[in-house]
Amino acid sequence: MQEQILILDFGSQYTQLIARRLRELNVYCEIHPYNKVPAITPNIKGVILSGSPHSVREENPPKPDLTNIKGKLPLLGVCYGAQYLAHFFGGEVGKSNSREYGRAHLEIIDAKNKLLHDVSNDSQVWMSHGDTILRIPDNYKIIASTHDVKVAAYAIEGEETFCIQFHPEVYHTTQGAKILRNFVFDICKCSGSWTPAAFVETTIADLKKQLGDDKVILGLSGGVDSSVAAMLLHKAIGKNLYCIFVDNGLLRKNEFENVLESYKHMGLNVKGVNAKDLFYSALKGVNDPEKKRKAIGKIFIDVFDTESKLEKDAKWLGQGTIYPDVIESVSQGGPSQTIKSHHNVGGLPEYMKLKIVEPLRSLFKDEVRRVGHELGLDPNILNRHPFPGPGLAIRILGEITPEKVAILQDVDHIFIEGLKTAGLYNQVWQAGAIYLPIQSVGVMGDERTYENVVALRAVSSTDGMTADWCHLPYEFLAKMSNEIINKVRGVNRVVYDISSKPPATIEWE
Repeated sequence: MQEQILILDFGSQYTQLIARRLRELNVYCEIHPYNKVPAITPNIKGVILSGSPHSVREENPPKPDLTNIKGKLPLLGVCYGAQYLAHFFGGEVGKSNSREYGRAHLEIIDAKNKLLHDVSNDSQVWMSHGDTILRIPDNYKIIASTHDVKVAAYAIEGEETFCIQFHPEVYHTTQGAKILRNFVFDICKCSGSWTPAAFVETTIADLKKQLGDDKVILGLSGGVDSSVAAMLLHKAIGKNLYCIFVDNGLLRKNEFENVLESYKHMGLNVKGVNAKDLFYSALKGVNDPEKKRKAIGKIFIDVFDTESKLEKDAKWLGQGTIYPDVIESVSQGGPSQTIKSHHNVGGLPEYMKLKIVEPLRSLFKDEVRRVGHELGLDPNILNRHPFPGPGLAIRILGEITPEKVAILQDVDHIFIEGLKTAGLYNQVWQAGAIYLPIQSVGVMGDERTYENVVALRAVSSTDGMTADWCHLPYEFLAKMSNEIINKVRGVNRVVYDISSKPPATIEWE
């Protein structure tokens, strides 16, 4: 089994960032809710307790079951995790009377401690908590302080348990990566062997074992995720993989034809299915974003159900689900909330007799690209911007109509081709246009117009969990605005979205 670090999530905004930092060290990790601790198997080399917006002093604070963890496995408590292990094991946490937010500088008290090995004295760390540890139990030892925080880090004697009140995973903790490296390599004894090549080898072997001679139906989108999933399945089961590319009427301009052409060179069995009318019918009169996603998901499943019956004895539905989809979609009964539903997360209805196989479920987007590169995927697909499963439906605010789709396709096409022509496409992680449910007054020639407003959106990111808006040149944006208004009938105003994620999401719905 793949060695891993288990991260217990208490709801911190930084939990996914801990996972990203460990994956960058080629150490596999998984995030689980604090109240759903998985079985502790021999491949789990250590556990990290995340931070939290909650306080241990609340009436009902988050409490994990650490029966099979504390004192038995290497354990790192971060922020709330550190306060929890102090407060509920004989120490005391109280409201802080001094500044414990933002930058601080570490005063290392025990330089021989394994967690702080080779960490510079006075190195910068990032604090983000309103409580502080007032007293630690007798068998706990302070290993670092700051000017305002006496117990900035401690270790438990007789255990491989270490705790820090700052966040090693954030950029502002300048030697945070070194602290995490010390934990996973020196303390947990991880090998750092989780590479794209190792993932490909292990996943293909697991898929062969899981699927045997069974047939798999997989929905292709033309994007990175479904294409990499298809290549992994293809290498595992060959011609037993049957790919379907559905035209849902919500794709980019000419995308259906272009994508089918690109797959011809990959050796895949691909069938194109025109289902525009089914999707438009299901979306008629629907305005709510969640209802749109649910409606689209249902029609996708209906189409796959119909197509799967045409392939005799198909037993599996392959999907390109990736880790951010899982994290954002599934309210796990713990600290996390459902941000949005993904049409490919959450299982299948009982009437559909296919089981789900998701070879990318554990990967972030940038990891999927590295795996795709390892598999030799066509760079035109590998470097393609992410495109949402519901397509333009969640970029059209309000009811979906074929007329609105046609307008947005034209706007989007001008924007994306403009990015490519200007040499900006590969500097942007994701870009697209949004059709707004408002009209504005304009002047074209000598006539007054009252037409539609579109927004352009371009962001930079690595995995989709966080993103910043791209500072595209003003000259480029001006050119795009002029070209869109002049060439797309029905649009007389273009705006540019300068919101980051968080607090906004990348898509508008």
